[in-house]
Amino acid sequence: MKNSKKWLYALLLLIVVAIVGIFVPSVELGVDDPNIVSGDVAWMLTSTALVLLMTPGLAFFYGGMVDPRNIISTILQSFVAMGIVSMIWVVIGFSLAFGDSIGPDGFGLVGNPLTFLMFKNVGGYTNPEMSPTIPFALFALFQLKFAIITPALITGSFAGRVRFRAYMIFISLFTIFIYAPLAHWTWHPNGFLRNMGVLDFAGGTVVHMSAGFAALAGAMFLGKRTKSKYNEKRSNIPFVLLGAGMLWFGWFGFNAGSALEASSTAVLALLNTNTASAAAMLTWIFLDGARGHKPSGLGAAIGLVVGLVAITPAAGFVTVGASITIGVIASIVSNYAITLQGKTSLDDTLDVFPAHGMGGITGMILTAVFAHDVGLIHGEIRTFLMHIIALVIVGIFTFGGSYILYWITNKFVTLRVSEYSEAKGLDISQHDESYSFAYKE
Repeated sequence: MKNSKKWLYALLLLIVVAIVGIFVPSVELGVDDPNIVSGDVAWMLTSTALVLLMTPGLAFFYGGMVDPRNIISTILQSFVAMGIVSMIWVVIGFSLAFGDSIGPDGFGLVGNPLTFLMFKNVGGYTNPEMSPTIPFALFALFQLKFAIITPALITGSFAGRVRFRAYMIFISLFTIFIYAPLAHWTWHPNGFLRNMGVLDFAGGTVVHMSAGFAALAGAMFLGKRTKSKYNEKRSNIPFVLLGAGMLWFGWFGFNAGSALEASSTAVLALLNTNTASAAAMLTWIFLDGARGHKPSGLGAAIGLVVGLVAITPAAGFVTVGASITIGVIASIVSNYAITLQGKTSLDDTLDVFPAHGMGGITGMILTAVFAHDVGLIHGEIRTFLMHIIALVIVGIFTFGGSYILYWITNKFVTLRVSEYSEAKGLDISQHDESYSFAYKE
């Protein structure tokens, strides 16, 4: 009965938001703005859909890697992010990320929550600074898909041991207090990282580094899983490969769409995305083989995703040759990071920090090395130094901030499930459902 009341309170909150929404002026779409380029609109509509597909892809990618008792819970954690973050983004998230900057000129810290509250003033007109050739509403929707997948990425670090209600609270807090300010710093015209000269074409810093450090904090806060014969089982490798394929496909919208136009930059980003992923996948397979392991579907899937992660900040800034180098280096770094993590007491269930965190860090550093004209390889050192400074700032902010949010969430709802619920499996204990093809004991 106590839990029923908490779900009722959540429902009432959603109803209040729905009622308030009735009185918010409708977004003005279908306007005649001469700055709109129809080709750009078509490409960005496609890219927005592609990026959304990545979250179900991630759900299968993670779901196939957990034990049979936690497949549904792991997949659902990604799916529910699409609902929660979508609501937060419309109500306040987009305004915090891209609203009028709060902070000194050129040193914006966060957007004004009232600027685009409930998508006020987010309509069919272009925005000269952020969406010069597409409706501002389309820009907001495209950015939403990035906000959705970021907290979903974190879930792999604590798979199999977190309460569903607590998880919903945490990702709400993370979106508001970590993701939105970081997006403002990096992508808003007045954001201080952007004005420092930090290059992040499609989210290596905002998405992957933030998720990686938050995952590290989560694994540390929740502690190790209870020992179980299931912990080392991979439920469904075809799910992993299916998810990886969906991620690769959707990532073309993620990176090439970040050009915000149908242009040669978008083509370059798409080319680099595909090439880096291919290079990273092959590197992972060859490296495993050189270490005496057989080539595996799991290794190929993880390798290609690491390549996608690493090329994300650099996609529109580097040559295709550099994208190969980035893919190879990131794959080696993440492969050895996973090996080293396995020798520690840290229980990052699905190796989120070694893959996404280290992949994002590697990509961010190598972006500063290979970027056109301003990279270290071209004799410029300022961009490289700014990226190192930004790495430290983002690392401290996202790790420390996330750890505090885990602590706050735990005060409202205990984050970790009971030992009995963990042994039973989250599919049954949290959702009263089970995977029909689960292995029998």
